[in-house]
Amino acid sequence: MRKVAIAGNWKMYKTQAEALEFLQSFLPTLENTPDGRDIILCAPFTTLATLSQNLHGSRVRVGAQNIHWEDSGAYTGEVSGPMLTEIGVRYVVVGHSERRQYFW
Repeated sequence: MRKVAIAGNWKMYKTQAEALEFLQSFLPTLENTPDGRDIILCAPFTTLATLSQNLHGSRVRVGAQNIHWEDSGAYTGEVSGPMLTEIGVRYVVVGHSERRQYFW
C-alpha cells in the first residue's frame, strides 16, 4: 500500500528564525499522527538547510519548491538536484501553477 503524503508549501514565507520557531510548536502536534504518513515541509530555499539539520531523525521530511533539470550550469538563481540532495532535501514541488504562470 502506498503511503499518504501530507505536504505544506510555505511559498515565500518564513525566515530561518521563523522556520525554527514554527518547528517548536509544530513537531509536538505530530505525536498522534498515524504511521504510514509522509509529512513534508516545502520551504523557501533559504530555510532548507536549517530545516534539514533540525528535522534530522524526525518523521518530517524537507521539500524544495523548485528544481532545475540540469545538474549544473549558467542558470542564475536556479537550484539543481545535487544541490538539494546535499542538504537533505528528498522532495520537490515541480510545475507549480505559480511557477508556470509567472516564470515560464
